[in-house]
Amino acid sequence: MSVDWSEVYRTTYASIVRFIHRQVWDEDRAHDLAQEAFVRSLPHEPENPRAWVFRIASNLVRDEAKMVVRRKKHLALLRTEQEAVAPAPAEPDAELDRKEREERVRRALAALTDRDREVLLLWDAGLGYAEIAAQTGLAPGAVGTTLSRARKKLVASYDALEETDAARG
Repeated sequence: MSVDWSEVYRTTYASIVRFIHRQVWDEDRAHDLAQEAFVRSLPHEPENPRAWVFRIASNLVRDEAKMVVRRKKHLALLRTEQEAVAPAPAEPDAELDRKEREERVRRALAALTDRDREVLLLWDAGLGYAEIAAQTGLAPGAVGTTLSRARKKLVASYDALEETDAARG
């Protein structure tokens, strides 16, 4: 039985991009990594192609995170050798509010454990409990509990960050 990769791509691409974007926070990079996930999937004939692509995407995101850390260290060294850059022009209030909310979401997601964040993002990307269990190695019965806990932690973390930001002014 051959995998119909064009059908998998058609039905899964948007979910993969959303899943990746919520981890790398760069839409163009999310699209690039999603394409790479599909390219790496093509030579294989997995039993569950959708879960397979998500697994590859997860691995690519992990590799991306490692690369970003190395790049940041390198850039920090370069910055010490360069002059300070002029600040960017002020943005409209609505854009500033959107960016502040997005930053709070990023920080709230970062406050979760790796497992909780992965389960939450896989669920948000549209994977079912069985697919999440296969992807993460959790028992199928533990996915719902983990997902519930992750949601509660995310909301609590976001609310705390919102209160802290509001107290600062």
